Amino acid sequence: MADDDVPFTGKIRDKLIERKQDWARQGRLLTGTTADPDHDRLPPGQRLVKDWPVLDLGAQPDVTEAKFRLDVDGAVANRLSLRLHEFMALPQTEQASDIHCVTQWSRYDNHWKGVSAQALLRIVQPSSEVNHVIFTAHDGYTANIRLHQFDQPDVLLVHQWQGRPISREHGGPVRMLVPRLYLWKSAKWLRRIHFTISDHPGFWERRGYHNDADPWQEERYD
Repeated sequence: MADDDVPFTGKIRDKLIERKQDWARQGRLLTGTTADPDHDRLPPGQRLVKDWPVLDLGAQPDVTEAKFRLDVDGAVANRLSLRLHEFMALPQTEQASDIHCVTQWSRYDNHWKGVSAQALLRIVQPSSEVNHVIFTAHDGYTANIRLHQFDQPDVLLVHQWQGRPISREHGGPVRMLVPRLYLWKSAKWLRRIHFTISDHPGFWERRGYHNDADPWQEERYD
């Protein structure tokens, strides 16, 4: 969000974005199969990695403690605007989960620390009419999920990975984690969470990617 005056390293890689749009048009990586997450840990078409690949649009915002702010707004009873120390003062949760990227890699047993989505819901109290949650990053990136996808015990606003603060390249100081969806839904450099009655497709959803993004249903593209 431009009004925060957050500095950036790098620049937007337009050719990379165009290539990933082509993947959606071509149905790249699709296997045409589905799986059951209760029985199949690895979703269709995925391969395991031991590192955590860095994927972004080419420009990484440098969100310092002084620049950090997280707004939670929309159709809620209690809006929030949190500085980093205020975010850290919220109830904290630690848990482990796997992550799955639409570019075909998965990584098992990631240990996280952060604020659970369900704890946040108890604080802000969305209207009964809310159906969707929209994430906005400090670089303007957006992603959308359904409220029931957000309201899950493994969904977190994370600030630690494997016992250390999440690095800038992976979206620190705070990023979303929605581990049961492809990772593009887990917005880096989290700036805003907006609760809304109507849906607003995000950056990749407007470029041919699936609105629900369930890896076990192989919902890579629309």
